[in-house]
Amino acid sequence: MIHDAELFSVGPDEVVVTFRADEPGSVTTVVGDHEVVSDGPYHHVRVADLEPGREYSLHVEGTPPTELLPATVTTLARPSGRLLATFATANDVHFGETECGKLGTPDELGPVFRAAPGDEPYPEVMNRSVIDEMLAADFDAVIVKGDLTDRGTEEEYDAFLRAYGRLGDRLHHVRGNHDAMTTHTIASDRAPFAVTLPGAVLAVIDTVRAGSEKGMVTTAQLDWLHDVAAEATSPVLVFGHHHLWAPELDERKDNYFGINPADSEALGAVFRRHESVQGYFAGHTHRNRVRRFESARGVPTVEIACVKDYPGAWAQYSVYEGGYVQIVRRTSAPAAMAWTEATRAMFAGLYRDYALGAIGDRCFVQTV
Repeated sequence: MIHDAELFSVGPDEVVVTFRADEPGSVTTVVGDHEVVSDGPYHHVRVADLEPGREYSLHVEGTPPTELLPATVTTLARPSGRLLATFATANDVHFGETECGKLGTPDELGPVFRAAPGDEPYPEVMNRSVIDEMLAADFDAVIVKGDLTDRGTEEEYDAFLRAYGRLGDRLHHVRGNHDAMTTHTIASDRAPFAVTLPGAVLAVIDTVRAGSEKGMVTTAQLDWLHDVAAEATSPVLVFGHHHLWAPELDERKDNYFGINPADSEALGAVFRRHESVQGYFAGHTHRNRVRRFESARGVPTVEIACVKDYPGAWAQYSVYEGGYVQIVRRTSAPAAMAWTEATRAMFAGLYRDYALGAIGDRCFVQTV
């Protein structure tokens, strides 16, 4: 029997479906007239060589259509012009974490998950799988946007550097709130910085308020970003750990767990002033979500789910002359999928719907 079949990723020329089966064996997935046979019990099926902007029928053997596995799928349109660069991001990798599923409240929903005695720590399993996939894809750059560690210790930071150091000079990282809980020095001198690629400038800011889970952006960083955006001749994509407060949607709260309202408004004002800015990308919330605020010129403000547990997410970006494509990936190594299949049940079974998001929150095209 097939369980939790999900249309996970859609690109201009590919579709990715994931699921698990009760027993090892072969299962056929059909997209239009393309068939892929996968072996389980954990299945990560990529159907490639599709045409951009076309609707295809979708079927997984032995599985009826559901909300998460629709009967049809439409590939993304490809932005115009040449492919100029590719890069990837990850966030909330949490080296050193030993259990997940706790909210830190008196009435925990459960269940709580831990690696079995004698098993490798799950952050090592999950991150190794993601790094292997990034290396295979040979990206021009990789941005890890915060929560590199669980408790913010130097030992955990060293573990992050050992693992992601395999990416060499392509690796760039910034701290998150977990990295500034024990000491305030971990990765504290890295941002702001810019990575210039053909067709895009990746502008990375530090949104940490040391000792707090809440976020902020300093005036100095806003001034820096203003200068970068003013001078850029390519689209500017902005990255930080914390997500923006939603001025059109959320009640104004100074204890907001993302970037505080005043700083979110100031950041949005930079986006509004400079048409070169074409997106803001965060982590922190452990979910996939895209919002567009009129006060920030309607550019995508994006949150990407975490690496360390369900769904084991990271994001890929392809930069074209006419725009860029975001595709959120689910890491595919069997041990990683086994862990994510278990942890989807966190928080009384509510975690999957929270973390996964809609397909449009994971995969979209932004034209420029």
